[in-house]
Order: sequence, then structure tokens, then C-alpha cells
Amino acid sequence: MDVVLDNAVLPMERGKNGVWRAEGVAGAGTEYRFRIDNDKLLPDPASRAQADDVQSASVVTDLTFDWQHANWRGRPLAETVIYELHAGLCGGFAGVKAQLPRLAALGITAVQLMPIADFPGRRNWGYDGVLPYAPDRTYGSPRELQELVDAAHGLGLQVFLDVVYNHFGPDGNYLPCYAQDFFRKDISTPWGEAIDFRRGEVRDFFIGNALQWVCDYRFDGLRFDAVHAIQNKDFLHELATAVRAATPGRHLHLIIENEENDSELIGGGPQRFDSQWTDDFHHCMHVLLTGEKDAYYEDFQDAAQQLARCLAEGFAYQGEPSLHAGGHNRGSSSAHLPSTSFVICLQNHDQVGNRAFGERLGQLAQPAALRAAIIVLLFAPQIPMIFFGEECGETRPFLFFADHHAELGKLVTQGRRKEFAKFSAFADPAIREAIPDPNAIETFEASRPHLLENDWTKLYRDCLALRAQEIAPRLTGAKSLGARALTAHAVRAEWRMADGKTLTISANFGFSPVRFGPVEGRLLFGEATDILPALSASVWLG
Repeated sequence: MDVVLDNAVLPMERGKNGVWRAEGVAGAGTEYRFRIDNDKLLPDPASRAQADDVQSASVVTDLTFDWQHANWRGRPLAETVIYELHAGLCGGFAGVKAQLPRLAALGITAVQLMPIADFPGRRNWGYDGVLPYAPDRTYGSPRELQELVDAAHGLGLQVFLDVVYNHFGPDGNYLPCYAQDFFRKDISTPWGEAIDFRRGEVRDFFIGNALQWVCDYRFDGLRFDAVHAIQNKDFLHELATAVRAATPGRHLHLIIENEENDSELIGGGPQRFDSQWTDDFHHCMHVLLTGEKDAYYEDFQDAAQQLARCLAEGFAYQGEPSLHAGGHNRGSSSAHLPSTSFVICLQNHDQVGNRAFGERLGQLAQPAALRAAIIVLLFAPQIPMIFFGEECGETRPFLFFADHHAELGKLVTQGRRKEFAKFSAFADPAIREAIPDPNAIETFEASRPHLLENDWTKLYRDCLALRAQEIAPRLTGAKSLGARALTAHAVRAEWRMADGKTLTISANFGFSPVRFGPVEGRLLFGEATDILPALSASVWLG
């Protein structure tokens, strides 16, 4: 092993533990690579920035920054309203920065970036990253990312980052060339050999990455992608502990995605994560709004009753058999956890973008029913998340896109279309061929939302203003008083808030009126009657 600094070669020496070392002078801006056996020139797997794409030289990067809002300590979880966006579709870090005043005025309190780790090509969702420490240069420089976070803090906004620690992308991951023990030969994942989190060096690599984001970039939270694909759950506790120890006195929020609904991982505390993306809530809502019951929606045949359980207890599946999981039991008890342990949404990058044509709910649901669902989302004690463009009633699709080289790109396109062949709606090869090519620039551009304010925006702004005034201050310590399905399309849920007041939310996604009363208190939003009209919702506090 050698380090090639610009045109100079710095030999490395191998230690007893197999780690190669060298010391040399390399100021900020110096380009460097690792050279293996006088042959292969490869980037640093912990590169802080790349000169060009993932195959290019790494760049020595100074991450010191003159923070204008150095005293910012974040915001409590109870105040959090998340807005998920894709930096590339917003025009990079500078484009996201330009959106911040609009989002703050809307009532958003946390902006969450889809993964930004360096990926191959110019366009990607971010889940094909191969250099976890390096922000992709198509979005901007490390300094521009720090400026984005600093500007957000100046507006009272938190910034979260989606990170991927369960796999590397299919192009540009050179670790197998010189660190084969980074991966396990005995366990495979949908993306190849599993990462070996039994090794201390591997744990340190990813823990160091998380610490970079929360310390050098001052992110206020991290969302950890698909932790069910990480075999060693003790690593997750070690990770949470390390991040919290490095950020004393700050509101630092750690959120996981976990298909297993493992309540032992969430609920806060030194070794746990604060919240989980709760797909169950989304799936219940989607079935009620669209009537779709294919694929994983087959587990939500009793959607109203399951939605009531989500509102009252967090997970719909708490150990019951799952059809989509092959009849295996899924989940564990979650009723003991605070409502803020669950991040809920009506749309997100997964649920929209993994559809063949990327349809948003604005194309799939009745407007009045969607309005009722939005009211439930924004007033429920769980942590609401909005997918960018949703607040404008966006109907443009959000499609799966990438920018792989010709051979891999062709395989990705074919695989994408083959994936849908098992569904009856795509049995016709001509229909499958119409699924947009992920590698086409047109697919990326078609996914760019307009973000034009309208009546939908007013609905979000009005609801979020009331949430900030009436719900957030009463949220810490709130307890469920139960929820039930009123009909196959209607639910009612109640919570005892921290000050003793009762929050009641009722929603009717059916086409016939439903009696949900009586209810005491004052109407916060919706219909001022104990009979819910078709496709409506109401919120009471008393």
C-alpha cells in the first residue's frame, strides 16, 4: 500500500493488526489516492470530498467552519415536524438553502435530506452511496452543506440526514479489493454480502461517520436506513450511545427504519433511538384512501381497525403473522412507548418512488379524503413527516432514478421492469416497457416538483400553526385513551394530553356520514358536529 499525494508517492507500513499507516504533509485541497501493489489507484473509503466522481482522487478537506449560530442546541422532539426532500431535485445544497424560509413559514421544524453520500454518476436517490463521508459534489461542497445547516439553524429549523449503513452501492465500492474482511461470507443481503459489524474496525468506520455529520456539520438528527438488514443489533445500541455522548446538551434525534417493528430499539435513552418510521400507519392510510390491497398492502385488509391501533399504540403489527412476510410473526408490543416514538406520513420517497410510475396521492385519492388524512397526520401526537411537494398537492410523480454506466444502467432498467412482472397490472410486456428508464435524464426531471403554493398549502399552514400552538406544548407525557374503528372506513382516537386536556381526532374515509360523538371541548379543526360527513375529519380539545 502507498499513498499517492498529487504526484508524490508515500509508502505505507503494515502493522500487526493489518492496518497500513503513513505520515506526511498534505494541506487542504491536496488530491490523493491509495495505490495497491503498484497497480490499482483507489479513493480513500473515508474520503471527506472527491475531486470528481467516486472513481476520482480524494481531496484533503478542512471541515472547520465559522458557525454563525454556534449556540443552537436544536428543538425538542415534541416540536418536530419533518419535511423530507431530495437535495438534487432542489438544485443542490444552495437550492435547499433557498427553500428554508418558505418551509419555516409553512410550519416545518425539521428538514430531512435523503442520503447525500457520494454515489456514482450525476443523479441518484442516494441509496447507492459508496463513500459515506463525502457529500456528493453534484450537490455542492462540504462548506456549502455547512452553510445550509447554519442557515437553517438561524431560522429555527433542525436539519436531519438520511444515512445508509446496511450496504454499499453496486458501483464504486472498492473495499473488497483490499478489505475483504469488511464483509461476511456467510450472510447475504439484497445488495450482496452483509457488512461484518462483528469487527471493531467496521463499527468504528460507521460510528465515525455518524459523528462527522453531527459534530463537523452539526446535523440535528440522523435517519438510519433499513436497520433490519444489520445483523448485529448490539452495534446499533453502541452507535446510539456514541452519538449521544458526543453531543451533550443538544436535542439530537435518532430515527430508524425497521421492517421488524422492534420496539426494544426505540423510545429514547442513552442506548436507544428516539423514533421509527412507522410504515404501518402509511399502509393503513393508503388502503383507506386508494383501495389498493396488492403487495404489502395485503396485510392491511382491516385498515380502519389497524389505523386505530396505530394511533393508539404505534404499530399495527405487534407480533401477529404477516402475509407479506410469508406468514411469519412481525413486530413487538409498542403500546408502552410515547407517541413521539413513531414518525408517521402519508407519502415518502419509498412509498411513492417504488411505484412503477411514481404516482403521488394527489393522483390516486379523492381530494376530500386526502384532506381528511392530512388533518389526522398533522394533529396526531406522533411525529408527522411531509414529503416534498406534498404541501402543494403535487401531482407530478416521484420516480426511481439513477445514473449508472451503460452496462450497469441497462441491468438496473431491466431489473426495475422485471420487478413488476409478478403483478397482474404489468403482465403485458408493453406496459412494463413503459415504466420510466431510471437512467434517463427525463426520469429525473419529471420528478422535480413545482412547489407552487395553493389551497393545499394553506391547509398545511393552518394545521401546522394550530399544532404548534395547541398540540406540541401538551405532547410530552401525553397518553393514549384508546382508539376504535367506527366503521370499515372511519376511526376515532383520544389522548390525555400533558395538561389533562383530551385530544379527540375522528376521520371518515367512507362515502356515508358516521356518528362519532359525543365529544366535549372546543373544535380545533374540521366539522363542528358529532356526525362526520363523508370524507371528512375533525379535531377537538377539551
